[in-house]
Amino acid sequence: MPRPTPRVEPRTGPGLTTAAIVIGSLYFGRDILLPLALSVLLSFLLAPLVTRLEQLRIGRIASVLIVATSAILLFGVLSFVVGRQFYDLAYKLPDYKENIRAKLNVFQGDSTGLWGQVSKSLEELRSNVSKGPAQTKLTEPGIDSSTIAGETQANIQEPVKSAVKTPALASPDEIVRVQVVESLTAKQIAQSMLGPLISPLASGAVVIVFVIFMLLQREDLRNRFIHLIGGERLSLTTQALDDAGRRVSRYLLMQLIINSIFGFVVAVGLTVIGLPNALLWGVLATLLRFVPYAGPFVAAIIPFTISMAVFDGWSRPVVILILFLINEMVASNVIEPWLYGASTGISTTGIIVTTVFWGWIWGPVGLVMATPLTVCLTVVGKYVPQLGFLNTLFSEEEVLPVHSRFYQRLLALDPEEATEVAEDYLAANSLEELYDRVLLPALSLAENDRHHGDLDEEKQLLVHQTTRDIVEELGERFRKSNDASGNIVETVSLNDPFSNRGIVLCVPAHDDADEIAELMLAQLLEHRGVPSKVVSAATLSGEMMDIVSSESIATVCVSAVPPLAATHARYICKRLKPKFPDLKIVVGLWQTNEISKKTQDRLGATGIDRLVGSLSEAAEELKRLSQNAVAAARDTSLKPAGS
Repeated sequence: MPRPTPRVEPRTGPGLTTAAIVIGSLYFGRDILLPLALSVLLSFLLAPLVTRLEQLRIGRIASVLIVATSAILLFGVLSFVVGRQFYDLAYKLPDYKENIRAKLNVFQGDSTGLWGQVSKSLEELRSNVSKGPAQTKLTEPGIDSSTIAGETQANIQEPVKSAVKTPALASPDEIVRVQVVESLTAKQIAQSMLGPLISPLASGAVVIVFVIFMLLQREDLRNRFIHLIGGERLSLTTQALDDAGRRVSRYLLMQLIINSIFGFVVAVGLTVIGLPNALLWGVLATLLRFVPYAGPFVAAIIPFTISMAVFDGWSRPVVILILFLINEMVASNVIEPWLYGASTGISTTGIIVTTVFWGWIWGPVGLVMATPLTVCLTVVGKYVPQLGFLNTLFSEEEVLPVHSRFYQRLLALDPEEATEVAEDYLAANSLEELYDRVLLPALSLAENDRHHGDLDEEKQLLVHQTTRDIVEELGERFRKSNDASGNIVETVSLNDPFSNRGIVLCVPAHDDADEIAELMLAQLLEHRGVPSKVVSAATLSGEMMDIVSSESIATVCVSAVPPLAATHARYICKRLKPKFPDLKIVVGLWQTNEISKKTQDRLGATGIDRLVGSLSEAAEELKRLSQNAVAAARDTSLKPAGS
């Protein structure tokens, strides 16, 4: 009795462990990795400026110092201005409380309404909570407040007897808590003020050092990186680095320009509207727009909320929302396509997922850096096979080829969407390309699944019937179009007495898939003005030979869809060639990959004239053979008898 083959389970453990280690390293090592990643992105942004200065005969060190110093000064001035604006806003906020209370009253209404009842209940709950701790502290189970007051009064020692009555002791609710506050020293005040700034300043200093070092040593770092990830594949690694550098640099530069324009328009518009601290909101809008999708929304909500506190009515807050809406529409639909010329190469879903991921790992800075970091990961996944899943997950490129998508929709019993896939492809490509690159490969996939037992009869019929319907509908459509435009050029006139010698007989090798392929070929022959006759897959080989003999057919094309159709095609050729030695036979083995040498030799041994792999190639070859057959028949008829 044979021993059963043990089932090999997929090894998912190591992959999950590696992913967990990487994510954990990114999270717990963010204090080091975040400045490093920010430095890399800034070096991408500043490297073109350094290169431009070097082209002006300025040395490497001087160019780097000029660019770095200019960037630091610009950032410092901007931070100072924004800080002043923020301080001014915080100073003025108490002056706006009356407007805030008035607008809340609009929603609140009278005390009998729903909002009034809710507010009243919340106020009572707050009062009970605030009273709870005092009563609890003075009252214990079994002891009431009067007992505590009596014991307290009994323990008071009066130094002298007097006629003056002792004042009554205060009730428990009137007890005032006394808190001793120690005065802070100058050192403690300095620590409380400067302590929160130490970490950001240290990180900023690390970023500056990293950026200057990367700009000075960028060639050396590039060479080390090439040696690290692909020293033996210099061409591929260089292409990956160039692609990543170009896409990230272009994205950062263009996004900085677009966001700056967006923020400038916001600042000017808010100034005209009269909102205080317009420069602060403009800078904030510029920074927040680096966050995909949600950034502009958040940038609009903050000044809108402030405007409700500043202005008495509702007109100017609404105008602010309209300003942000129009500004974002123009920036995303006009300026971005004009400046980008091409997208970053990341899908919409990829941007959303990676934004959430980097925001969770590295906080607000991760939100801003999400898109450029994902661009780098996508490029790495494109050129490094081990990380190809990154390109699959995040790239906007189609993961499945068009013929696979067409076949997949048929497997999902969705012929309507499969037809849409074919129509979309046909809108940008020719009919021959649709047949050769979509429908025939899909039929080949179906045949392969059928022979492996992975395709049931219902789905097989759906694949064949849908593909046949598409071919017939497209054939009729192009026939009417060509008739209306007069584009068909007949190479063989049907009125020619020798036209029957130009007819091409299209023969399926075995089944329905081969017959559908021959229908496609017949259409392409028709477009070239070559008459053809299609034989059904149900036709017996003897009947096929009778057709060749009775109609004096000179050219036959055997249509065969892999994987096993080559055997059936070889059988037909072995039947035809001995009986009709002068018959021209072309075998169409419709497959996208190269035909193997073994298959070529086996089919060539039957005496065929040509083996082709695409419909367009077969149509051109059959057109030539058809013309030759008609010309040979005409020449034979013109020769004198007995010559």
